Amino acid sequence: MFVSDFRKEFYEVVQSQRVLLFVASDVDALCACKILQALFQCDHVQYTLVPVSGWQELETAFLEHKEQFRYFILINCGANVDLLDILQPDEDTIFFVCDTHRPVNVINVYNNTQIKLLIKQDDDLEVPAYEDIFRDEEEDEEHSGNDSDGSEPSEKRTRLEEEIVEQTMRRRQQREWEARSGSESEPVAAALEKSSRLFPGPMSDRTALRSPRRDILFDYEQYEYHGTSSAMVMFELAWMLSKDLNDMLWWAIVGLTDQWVQDKITQMKYVTDVGVLQRHVSRHNHRNEDEENTLSVDCTRISFEYDLRLALYQHWSLHDSLCNTSYTAARFKLWSVHGQKRLQEFLADMGLPLKQVKQKFQAMDISLKENLREMIEESANKFGMKDMRMQTFSIHFGFKHKFLASDVVFATMSLMESPEKDGSGTDHFIQALDSLSRSNLDKLYHGLELAKKQLRATQQTIASCLCTNLVISQGPFLYCSLMEGTPDVMLFCRPASLSLLSKHLLKSFVCSTKNRRCKLLPLVMAAPLSVEHGTVTVVGIPPETDSSDRKNFFGRAFEKAAESTSSRMLHNHFDLSVIELKAEDRSKFLDALVSLLS
Repeated sequence: MFVSDFRKEFYEVVQSQRVLLFVASDVDALCACKILQALFQCDHVQYTLVPVSGWQELETAFLEHKEQFRYFILINCGANVDLLDILQPDEDTIFFVCDTHRPVNVINVYNNTQIKLLIKQDDDLEVPAYEDIFRDEEEDEEHSGNDSDGSEPSEKRTRLEEEIVEQTMRRRQQREWEARSGSESEPVAAALEKSSRLFPGPMSDRTALRSPRRDILFDYEQYEYHGTSSAMVMFELAWMLSKDLNDMLWWAIVGLTDQWVQDKITQMKYVTDVGVLQRHVSRHNHRNEDEENTLSVDCTRISFEYDLRLALYQHWSLHDSLCNTSYTAARFKLWSVHGQKRLQEFLADMGLPLKQVKQKFQAMDISLKENLREMIEESANKFGMKDMRMQTFSIHFGFKHKFLASDVVFATMSLMESPEKDGSGTDHFIQALDSLSRSNLDKLYHGLELAKKQLRATQQTIASCLCTNLVISQGPFLYCSLMEGTPDVMLFCRPASLSLLSKHLLKSFVCSTKNRRCKLLPLVMAAPLSVEHGTVTVVGIPPETDSSDRKNFFGRAFEKAAESTSSRMLHNHFDLSVIELKAEDRSKFLDALVSLLS
């Protein structure tokens, strides 16, 4: 059920309890976690933090801790699947779910006892009515005289729901057997050998639902998209509790910017949420002109900026930033000789000497930096780049350290998805979490260096894919596969990195192709995950159009294609449009996907 009063129904409930936090491995979830940690520290709430990168980790962690905790908080995971089916908790276990993934699973919505959804009701959720999904016409007649309102499906199940429960129990037993047989002898990836799907997609086996109900559910669940940032939801809770601080506000800003950087929300949604945060920024960072020496020089200051759409340019050279930002690289077509010439013409039009452009931004002449934004915007307009500046925020730590919100997103993401072998996924998660604190600026600067490598590798891989014609049309979608041995391929085996590469590749392809039909197609991209186990990561990206609503239909399509061909697929990631697939099943899986979408 949806929680209407976050303060009474959530915070005051967990305030006196010991709680377990399950946090997904994305920047928005990290920011929401930091805000919640700060609130818990204020009120001395005992909690345990467990990072989870996928459903298998979530199941394992829950089984380990379920005896010790009654209250569980899930951040950016759990809303879009039937949680009770997956975790099989005790009846007194309570889950508080703060998740941006949409659509929200209907079982979670209509469970009034164990599932509490910390989700903004003003998001366009469009949840079907309870009667449209679960009630049977015959049962409606039988119970027409009864006073039952059917509002608590966990307590009073209809016949339809009982059939669903039986099916999900059988699925659960099968998954447990598969997981046991896989874990005794080999790692998780090898369990793909034994199963066509260890994790089923939402509502996939519910054949008990009759045709009209199935149609309603299909219409509701066919597209995957994202709602309001979890960090923003947690900041609003802090504001309601009158415990909001500048640090919490900054984490909310970074959480929103993460959604924008990864193209998870529309431009309209981003601008709307920026407006909300801008009012909080004015409230927290207001200074009267006649005030003097009221703040120490190393204080934190957040300001609204109408800044350049260039990645890390204040911590890089302007030339490197122009070459490795997706927006400018795609518009200039920098993978071609002609594109490199256009970049030189662009710099000449601004009147910036190459010596200045190629040195660190901090070392550029002050006279050039003063009007740099206006100069770049003016020249960008001549070259067809109308959106060179964007609404964003920056933070100052004293006079020395200044970061844009997008800088922090890139740095934190790179730390979390670091390919370095010197630590586990949990170590990388903790390092990324620590980098968000102003007391750990050295970790943030390390993240910025990793982000530069990642951005360079992204643009080099895009150039390689386009120059060697690796992006091919399969009919209803475009397809690109990174081969084992491709330079920097291991940087893109993680889901967030591969998704970002896919989105940037699609933007560049749309700018380079002359085929009008191909400009409107979505993209499916595959990258090697484990050579030892012969698995690949596959992601699906919606079409790149100005009017795109960022809704992704590949989650259900992947599920159906794997089901029809018995492809060995693992739906382990919280984004349903990201899967793991056996490499030898790839061709039949793609053939099924083509016929399904044609």
